[in-house]
Parts: sequence; structure tokens; C-alpha cells
Amino acid sequence: MKAFATLLDRLVLTPARSGKLTLLADYFRNTPDPDRGYGLAAIAGTLDLRSVKPALLRELVLERMDEVLFRYSYDYVGDLAETIALVWDQERSQRVSDGGPRLGAVVARMNALGRTEVRGAVRDLIDRLDPSERFAFIKLVTGGLRIGVSARLAKQALADFSGRDITEIETLWHGLQPPYEPLFAWLEGRAERPVLATPAIFHSVMLANPVGEGDLDALDPADFAAEWKWDGIRVQLSASGATRRLYSRSGDDISAAFPDVLAAIDFESVVDGELLVGGTARTNSPTRTFSDLQQRLNRKTVNARMLEDYPAFVRAYDLLFEGERDVRPETFSTRRARLADLIEKAPHDRFDLSPLVPFGSWEELERIRREPPDPVIEGVMLKRLDSVYQAGRMKGPWFKWKRDPYTVDAVMMYAQRGHGKRSSYYSDFTFGVWTAGPEGDMLVPVGKAYFGFTDAELDVLDRYVRNNTTERFGPVRAVRAEPGHGFVLEVAFEGINRSTRHKSGVAMRFPRIARLRQDKLPADADRLETLMAMVEAKEG
Repeated sequence: MKAFATLLDRLVLTPARSGKLTLLADYFRNTPDPDRGYGLAAIAGTLDLRSVKPALLRELVLERMDEVLFRYSYDYVGDLAETIALVWDQERSQRVSDGGPRLGAVVARMNALGRTEVRGAVRDLIDRLDPSERFAFIKLVTGGLRIGVSARLAKQALADFSGRDITEIETLWHGLQPPYEPLFAWLEGRAERPVLATPAIFHSVMLANPVGEGDLDALDPADFAAEWKWDGIRVQLSASGATRRLYSRSGDDISAAFPDVLAAIDFESVVDGELLVGGTARTNSPTRTFSDLQQRLNRKTVNARMLEDYPAFVRAYDLLFEGERDVRPETFSTRRARLADLIEKAPHDRFDLSPLVPFGSWEELERIRREPPDPVIEGVMLKRLDSVYQAGRMKGPWFKWKRDPYTVDAVMMYAQRGHGKRSSYYSDFTFGVWTAGPEGDMLVPVGKAYFGFTDAELDVLDRYVRNNTTERFGPVRAVRAEPGHGFVLEVAFEGINRSTRHKSGVAMRFPRIARLRQDKLPADADRLETLMAMVEAKEG
């Protein structure tokens, strides 16, 4: 565990991307199998490890220290793993002289435990670890590893230490399992490149860059195709032989929630597209909002009523594999023609082809973008006609040009501490707008945001929370929020829909804090009627 714990400590304290890459590459180079593979899986989010509930960890630490002292310590530190790592009774620790167990041994032991063995095993392992190792272990078993390193960055580190192209690593990634020993053997030149058993696995998607100021000035519109950007979720549909899978853009298998889509597949290909609810172009029925799609998301099973009320379909954007043939190296124009032929032959109404948007100039496309023909459209996608399909986000081949974001002025109502390097700050904020209540105007929560502000602005927000707390609910603090005293936030968001899950009746998409409006009184913040008007305008 020592090497992995040291890596985590250094990653948290290293803000620069280049520094993180160096640390990761050195870890992969100098750590033996299978430890480095399990470390890679932990960082990339693919480690399958028996989880431990925070309540059990609290019980174990309270066997060794006063409850009041622990609460004070936890409140000061702000992170459960860090608190336990620091306060665990060193005098009773049984740490061994050889430096403690290795990461691979810890993973194997935890996954071999029966239900009644967990408590004793966790106590024993924490006893054998030093503070930094305890922190790493607790983060692993509680699933709270947040160190500012993405799976993509970890793969780039693999490319840096091995000299391989990251695209090759991305291609193999989802066909392999931790601890990735065949992958490391190939990266170090000790074995041949692993062979995928089938193309029907998740392949890392190609991403677009937002259109920035001046990005289009030097580009010829004739070199690009434009498509509508729909307000669903990006998915990858993989079919080969008897295998049928539906993946989210991050590689999560969401097949169980969409059996109607999988049952309609009668082709063998890997298709990139948007998952939506409603009717396809073939049924001439309207595409429905993201809130309708949410009724189907994150479910392990769906009943017949759900399938009937919220019919799902895939609007196809691109083609990665045609049968067993990898067509990603071909141009967008060629892949598009192949995709059109595939969708035309599909006899079901669970698939259609994303239509192209004709335009002759950037000015014309901007006018079209501002007035889309459907409220479920949130902008346009621009794709170079000669672009190959590459994993990741390269500047130039693809752009996304969203509609201008919605904005409202809202009042901070609640705050919660963050994680990782933000564990000492209140950085997750729930905000609300005014609506009529039984005794006059009242605030109703409409969203939560934890990004969009600078480090300097975070200091301002955190100070306000600490100085204006009115109530505590576990890790959450309620703050003073009255018409004449409170903190106004300008909140930007990409879309808004009706929602039966929220007390306000609305749900925002991708809210973030755009500005701190200390120049405004809470009484000047927006009202719920303003948000409902946005919903009604979107609905037509």
C-alpha cells in the first residue's frame, strides 16, 4: 500500500497536469504487478472492491477514542478518511516492520471476505497501516477517491511511460480487466498487443470543443457538416454476434434500463449516438425532454408501463465498426454514408439518423442555432468532413456550438464541504428563488452547483458560510437567507425542464455559478415564475 498511498499524497499536492503525469508514469514504471494494475484501476474508476460503509468505520474509531473528540476532529478536518487516518490509536497499532501489506494483497483479502468477516478484517488492516496508507485504504473501500486525476490522464501517463500512442491504449481499454497485466506486458514490450475478443465493447468516444471567440474565423464552412445537438445523453450501441450492449459516454453499461432498444437491434456494428425518449423521424412523433429520459435512467429494471410511457430510441451520429470492420480511420463523410445505409436498412423505429443542417456561412448557421426548430435541441455540432474518429478531445475536427446558456439570480440556501483538496472548504452550494408561500414570499431550492468559481471566489463563499450558518444537518449547513440579508449567485445552466422529483417543480441541466452578485440584495433575486416561464417557452 505504501507506494500507492505515497502516489495519492503527491497527486493531491501537485496542481500541474505535467507534474501529475510524471508522478503517474513513475508509479507505473517502478511498481510491480499486480499492485500497479490495481492502482491504475482505482484511479480510473474500474476497481471492483468490496465496499465498507462509513458507519462501520465510525464505529471502529469510536472503539478507541471519545465520541465528542472524534466529532470535533471530523468537523475540523472535514473528511472522514483523513480524520480516521490521523486519530487512529498508534499505540495499539500492529504495523509490521516490512512496511505493511501490498495493494494487491489488500484487494485480494477484501474481495475474499464473508459478510461477518468484514469488521475484523478492516480493523486489522487499519492497524497494520501508517496514516497515509490508512487514508488511501479508507478512500478505496468507501469509493471516495477524488484526487484530481481523470481516467484519461491515467491513460496518457501509460502512453508517456511506454512510448505507445494513447489512441491504441484507449482502443484496448474496455476489453481488459484489472489488474491489467497483459496491458502492462505489451506496454513494456514483453508481449504482443492484446487482442479484443469482439468489437462489441465500449470504445472511447470522440469529443468536441466548445466554439470560442474567433475559433471559426479562419475556418471554411464548406469543410464542415452541421448536425443538431439534442438534449439527451451520448451513448454507444455495440452489437456483435449474440452480444448487445448500450453504454454511456463514460463507459457505464446501461443496457438493463433499455431492453426495448436492445431488442430492436438486428445489425452488427458499433454506433455512436444520442439516447432520447419519444418518437423517431419514422414515427413522426415529437422528441421529448431530458426530464422524460430521466425516468428511464439509473434503473436496474423497467416495467411494461415504463416502456410504454417513455419509449426510448437512439438517434445515430457516427459509425465506429461496421460488422467486424473498424471504420474509425475513414473520413466523417465516408462513415456518415455507411451509417445512413445501416439505419435505412434497420426495420425498427428505435433508431434514426441525425439530420444534417444545411448552411452556407457561419453567420447563417448562427441564426439557425439561435432559433432551432425543436425545443429539445440545445445547439449544433460541427464536424470536419475529412475528420477521422479519434478518442478524446482534439482541437479542430469537431466543435459544439450550444445555445446561449440560461441565467438566473438565486440565493444561497445550503452549503456542504467538498472533497479532496476542497475538503476544508464549503464548496457545494444549494440555491433557491422566491415564490409565494402561506406567510409571504419564501425561498424554494431549484438547484445545486459546485463549480464555476475561482479559488479566490471560493474563499469568499466559504467565509460567508462560516459566518452566517443558522443550522447544521450533519455535513450540511443552512445559511442566512432573507430578503434583506443573504448571498446572491448568478447561476448559468444549459436547459430547464419540469420535474416531479423536485419541490420547485423544475430541474436545471448543468448548473454552475457564473458570478458572485454581492452587489444585489436577496430580495432582488429571481422568482420561480421566471423559471416556469423558461420551461413554457421551451415547450413552445
